[in-house]
Amino acid sequence: MLAAASVLLLSACGSPATHNSADVAFAQAMVPHHEQALEMSRLVASRTENPEVIDLAARISKAQKPEIDRMNGWLKAWNAPVKASSHSSHGHSEPHGMVDLGNLADLSGTEFDRKWLSLMILHHRGAVEMARTHLAAGTDPAARTLAQEVVTHQEKEIAEMESLLPQG
Repeated sequence: MLAAASVLLLSACGSPATHNSADVAFAQAMVPHHEQALEMSRLVASRTENPEVIDLAARISKAQKPEIDRMNGWLKAWNAPVKASSHSSHGHSEPHGMVDLGNLADLSGTEFDRKWLSLMILHHRGAVEMARTHLAAGTDPAARTLAQEVVTHQEKEIAEMESLLPQG
């Protein structure tokens, strides 16, 4: 509770009235997007013994959970709705760069690794696209900084995942 209040206070102090609708849309779209990455990452430890995939999933979780908290703090500070985590489509096949997990939870071993890495590459590409869209239109300095971090870190992780992707 104290941590959430601190995030809210720090977020409010850092950006009193510098946001626009693009900043709100970015945070509202990226929160469920990051939540899906956490959901995907939680599957890893029980479905593979590949230490590189396990390490990558842990790093993704460690990075994205605090980002979710930051964005939710901004939304509260901006008096914008914090959208509940929902993976519903709203008329699109997969909203906000989300991916269809299909039978991922039923796989294991190399088959799981291949599917998980392929889906996470697509997922990260969606996040990079959303972040670039935000950079073109958003005005909040903290949100723009996060968007640039998403582009930088997730492009690096995409390259890593492509190198880990089992062939054949």
